[in-house]
Amino acid sequence: MKAGINPSLRFFPDSGRFIHRPPTLTDSIPSLWITGMNFRNRSDLQQAASVNLFVFAALAGYRLFHALSSTTIYIKYLDIIMDHHRPMPTETDSPKILLETLLGRKTEQTPVWLMRQAGRYLPEYRELRAQKGGFLELCYDAEAAAEVTMQPIRRFGFDGAILFSDILIVPHAMGQKLWFETGEGPRLAPRLLDAALASLEGAPEHFEAIYATVRNVAAQLDDKTTFMGFAGSPWTIATYMVNGQGSKDQAATRRFAYRDEAAFAELIDAIVDNTVTYLLGQIDSGVDAVQLFDSWAGSLSPAQFEKWVIAPNAAIISRLKAVHPDLPIIGFPKGAGAKLVAYASETGASAIGLDETVDPVWAHENLPAGMPLQGNLDPLALIAGGEALEKSTRHILDIFRDRPHIFNLGHGILPDTPIEHVENLLTLVRQ
Repeated sequence: MKAGINPSLRFFPDSGRFIHRPPTLTDSIPSLWITGMNFRNRSDLQQAASVNLFVFAALAGYRLFHALSSTTIYIKYLDIIMDHHRPMPTETDSPKILLETLLGRKTEQTPVWLMRQAGRYLPEYRELRAQKGGFLELCYDAEAAAEVTMQPIRRFGFDGAILFSDILIVPHAMGQKLWFETGEGPRLAPRLLDAALASLEGAPEHFEAIYATVRNVAAQLDDKTTFMGFAGSPWTIATYMVNGQGSKDQAATRRFAYRDEAAFAELIDAIVDNTVTYLLGQIDSGVDAVQLFDSWAGSLSPAQFEKWVIAPNAAIISRLKAVHPDLPIIGFPKGAGAKLVAYASETGASAIGLDETVDPVWAHENLPAGMPLQGNLDPLALIAGGEALEKSTRHILDIFRDRPHIFNLGHGILPDTPIEHVENLLTLVRQ
């Protein structure tokens, strides 16, 4: 059990009041509450001091005092607090090790889930999809989508369940027509190269179908499995809305953004608004955390990355945190490379997903210490299996052994992945 500090003293900055809950017989350690956040170790406290927080502490023996400084924290007080601090359960303790990891706590076992773990590599998925007649029909069938979400949990016992849906639900709800061409992928109409955003008529009922799936899954999951919702990030969603389909280099959308920045910014803002609504609905319906997928983030220059990836994601995260301040949010800007440093420091994401092109050593050395990281096994190494799988898996686990880490792929699991290789991976991670 990880150490925790009971929140017996809380400061309310808006009113300037602090409220102290008298200790009970069960309170056996000093208590600390700093501006509404539960700090669990010396490092957290020092970090709080660096951003000019007020510090109030209750020491052993329950003699209440406070030390106040706008720029420093009295280290001797921290020493006393941490010297008297012993492991104990808290209100935030959870048997969900993936959720604990997302909250920045190093768990004894590394949690694991796989992007696209509910999908075409599973025979039970292929059978159900054939019954429903198509991918989109499956997404909007709350009972069937819940079943697909649960299939990999039943088969493999992953530590996280990811909502079965699609990132293009947002543009569908914004008013574009959405369908999937066999062997070619999604199509959207009208594409915004040919039509104005204002011409679209919203269809919020598409969100409601997904919320029903969330409620269905939440009712089935046990208390050890973290339930994750998701949405596509604005830049990636915009590439589909502008071009009407996917592309290799997102050239049409990049040209559009340069040619008419004001119109493109309006589109991004609209996607932000709808994404916030969508994710708040998922949270209210029962997910424990959410992930923002930016599949095409790697196609942008540093300046455009700041404008169309970092800024919109920061806006989404800020608005979600305003309603749910403790909600973990995973940011996954695929292909960002060295721009991950700016993304991690500027978006407010709780954790960062790493694609397979990111060197784990570089990520560990350059991304914020203590920030949870997720990834980043090459999906092709999983297909290869054997020594390639074992070597890659052990390398990742070794590099991230001293920080909160969620084992995952660098992108989605591929349809031709052998099931036995997934089983072997789980054995490697959990042994």
